[in-house]
Formats: sequence, structure tokens, C-alpha cells
Amino acid sequence: MTDHRPWRGVLVATALPMDDDLCVNYDTYAEHCAWLVENGCDGVVPNGSLGEYQVLTPKERARVVETAVAAIGGQRVMPGVAAYGSAEARRWAEQAGEAGCGAVMLLPPNAYRADERSVLAHYAEVAEAGLPVVAYNNPIDTKVDLVPELLARLHGEGYIQGVKEFSGDVRRAYRIAELAPELDLLIGADDVLLELALAGAKGWVAGYPNALPQASVELYHAAVGGDLDTARSLYQQLHPLLRWDSRVEFVQAIKLSMDVVGRHGGPCRPPRMPLLPEQEAAVRAATEKAVAAGLA
Repeated sequence: MTDHRPWRGVLVATALPMDDDLCVNYDTYAEHCAWLVENGCDGVVPNGSLGEYQVLTPKERARVVETAVAAIGGQRVMPGVAAYGSAEARRWAEQAGEAGCGAVMLLPPNAYRADERSVLAHYAEVAEAGLPVVAYNNPIDTKVDLVPELLARLHGEGYIQGVKEFSGDVRRAYRIAELAPELDLLIGADDVLLELALAGAKGWVAGYPNALPQASVELYHAAVGGDLDTARSLYQQLHPLLRWDSRVEFVQAIKLSMDVVGRHGGPCRPPRMPLLPEQEAAVRAATEKAVAAGLA
């Protein structure tokens, strides 16, 4: 196991700023990555679900990674390399390596409900690219559940070094620690941050720091550091926003919060539709309340 683990700390699953014509604004994205680090975040995860990787062209997807690396350095960048096929996912991992990234994040096969043999083969293939792999368990969207026993096997084979846990079942943290104590658990959903931090998480692949980095970083460090009074207070104040990270409209919500606080979120590419009026009002009100409380 390497002593250098660039996936530890607060890594922001970056939203991708787009202009009104739905073109990626790379200059704004570079500035956003730098701003996140300046405000206490440890790194970024481009080309995750929040980065709308599924609707990017291959050229755009590669440029997003290169832009992040140029802005903050490759060791702070852990791109998502998810793809329908293992060969394509490996190519994206190789591209990340060529760009200078320190690690990659990988979903299980997501074209179908893969069985355990397929999952193992998928991670084995991408691990051949040579970069450390952090698994991303999102059974809600992929229909493939990386249960603790499977994660332990993936880690035991040397295919993964960490896992972004998005199942929502915080009880799994303790089982993972029993079966694979050297496997780093990363908080994968903003609205279970406190629970997973107390369970021993080593990092947070985060959504809402896109809009509120300083308060989010303070919350994370208070939680993992055992300062429960600070953590609980911040968590209660931020939770009306954090829970959007686990909803279908999480990309639109986080981008709207970015716009409200003066960042550039912008629109989403189809098939994502704008928030419904009542959803927009709820996100806007919660964001403005956080700003008024000094959390932005």
C-alpha cells in the first residue's frame, strides 16, 4: 500500500460550468478548481456524475481533466473514468495517467446489472493502467452493489485502494473496516457526512463545496476530528442543502447554489431539465439562508 493517498481529505466532485449555449467554459472551470483549493479543499474529482461526464464528447472529457491538472496540479486531481466497457474505462485511466493525475475513481460496469465475476474483471482491467483506483459504489444508479464482502475481495486482489460509499447505509462502514481495514472509506453522499466521518472515513468526495467550500471543509474537519459540537451545528445548518446531493436533481441544485453565491454554475445539458419552480425556490431559499448565516 502506498503511503501517498491523494484521495484523502475533501475532494470536490466538480460541477462543470456551462454557458447559455451549453458549451463548457474551460477558463471558468480552471478558476473554479483553483478557488476550491484556495478555500481549503484538498483536490477535485472531474468527470463524475456531478460533472455531467455522460453527455461530454471524448475531446471535452479529456480537456476537462487536462484543465484541472493545469489549474491545481495532477496530484490533486482524481478523475472519474466510468464507461460502459472495461476497455474504454482503462483508456480513460491511461489518459488520466498521461495528464499527471494521482488516482482515478471507477464505477462498476454500468451498462447492465453485472455479476461478481464481471465486476472483478472490470476493476482488474482498469487497475492495469497503473494508477491507484478508488471504487465508487452507487447501487442506486448502476444497479450493481459493491457490498463490503466484494469490496474486500477487490482490495485483497490489489485492484482498489479506497471506496466512495454512496449506498446511504452507514452501517456498512463498520463491516468494511472489519473485512478490509486498509481500504480507505470515503464519504460518498453529502447528507451522511457526519455519520460516516464518525465511522472512520478518510475522505469525502463532496458535492456542496462547489458552492460552500469553507463551511464544508470546516464541517468535515470538525467531524473527523471529533469536535462534535461544531460538527453537529454546521451539519444541521447545512443539511437542507446537503440532502440535495442524494436526489435526482443534485446537479441542477448544486449549480443553482453556485449561481446564488456568485459562482458560475450555469445550465445543464439535456436530458437534465431545469428544476421545477418549487424545487428552485427551496434550493434558493436554503442557499440564501446559509449565506445569511455566514456559511458562504
